[in-house]
Amino acid sequence: MLKNRLKERRAALGVNQQELGRMAGVSRQTISLIERGDYSPSVTLALTLARICGVRVEDIFSLEEENDEKR
Repeated sequence: MLKNRLKERRAALGVNQQELGRMAGVSRQTISLIERGDYSPSVTLALTLARICGVRVEDIFSLEEENDEKR
């Protein structure tokens, strides 16, 4: 599962979902879905969001390890 800290990074920039979406070329709904974990962005969008936030992709997105019971 892809986890993210986009909401924290967006808050640090002082922008709302609409503004971040505009800067990234996507809708407010897309930003909302990413923040909720209901949508995994493309590599291009993940890189774009990281650039806007001034951080590495890994500072926003990470893979959550599956526990041993699910394997």
